[in-house]
Amino acid sequence: MKQITAKSLKQLIDAKVDFQLIDVREEHEYEEANLKGQLIPMGDIMDRVSEIARDKQVVIHCRSGARSATVINALEQQHGFDNLYNLQGGILAYINEFGL
Repeated sequence: MKQITAKSLKQLIDAKVDFQLIDVREEHEYEEANLKGQLIPMGDIMDRVSEIARDKQVVIHCRSGARSATVINALEQQHGFDNLYNLQGGILAYINEFGL
């Protein structure tokens, strides 16, 4: 599985690179703090595969990186994605390094 650091994600955001950011946490977690990514909760992701880009980089994150890793493994195995990146340490790592 491909990984991306909080620093590299910040560089993508700052450079306005065309990529998709997906948050797989629950709605209440997203409301507390988010990186302005698209919310697709982990439990809904397999029903919403059509919303995930195949033609550009997709960064998937959760709170700490565990749920997003599980999601990425499933998407790669079941749907053949090869453009997914897991945010190492999740939103906690990003907030710790850069705040919101």
